[in-house]
Amino acid sequence: MNRYLLVGEKNRLKINRYTDNGVYLICEDKDEVLMPNQYVSYAMKEGDEIDVFVYFDSEDRIVASTTFPKAMLDQFGCFEVVDVTPFGAFLDWGLPKDLLVPKALQKFPFYVGMKVIVQVCLDDETGRIIGSQKYNDFLKKELSALKLKQEVTVLVRERTPLGFKVIVNNLYDGLIFHNEIFENIEVGDEKVGYIKTLRKDGKLDIVLRPIGDKSDEVAAAKIVEILSLTGGACEMNYKSTPELISDRFGLSRKAYKRALTKLIEAKKLEVNDEGMKLL
Repeated sequence: MNRYLLVGEKNRLKINRYTDNGVYLICEDKDEVLMPNQYVSYAMKEGDEIDVFVYFDSEDRIVASTTFPKAMLDQFGCFEVVDVTPFGAFLDWGLPKDLLVPKALQKFPFYVGMKVIVQVCLDDETGRIIGSQKYNDFLKKELSALKLKQEVTVLVRERTPLGFKVIVNNLYDGLIFHNEIFENIEVGDEKVGYIKTLRKDGKLDIVLRPIGDKSDEVAAAKIVEILSLTGGACEMNYKSTPELISDRFGLSRKAYKRALTKLIEAKKLEVNDEGMKLL
């Protein structure tokens, strides 16, 4: 059970008492928060501990909800703009009360229907939860906790001439170069990536395929999976173009050739001038 109520975060709280408007949940320091009736189920009973999200509702009351938003405090998300006002824009982040991004925290004008990447944070003046596009200064540059080839989660945030900027593990700034992308990728995508380079400027170079021996295993498994869905054979071989390899298997030519060799050596694949087939 939480010691304190934490706004914008997941809280584990105890059901303390029932009222006409819902149930009051309590933390260790005895502060209470209302969970409205719409989130109360018949299975809940006094004394139970439950996981809830604590935030300010549309009437600026602090409340608890068993529904969680798409991103919590200090996390990043891709949200759709649902309303624009002179003082800011409102985004759908998965709760009844939309997330406000004040105009001062927007890097460019919003319009209804667009999707934007923002960080969920607390307003210093009001203590309310807001969103911000101006989060670069909050991305960590100390990379000592990371290591090469480490698996990470990435949120694609921006396309640039070099590649796609990504937010890594909700903490770090990273880049996936265009020449190392062999699948469809768009702003807002959430993907698994791998650290290729820990840069001196505090940023990361990321790839979307495992690095090293594991990479060959993944590529080989992908070829087998795709061939299995297309009758176990296709017209491709070692001489296939990089464009065709990328389109069919989502692999670089180098990874593709290594995977073919691995499958042939394992006697799982036959490759000749006419194409390839599973054995």
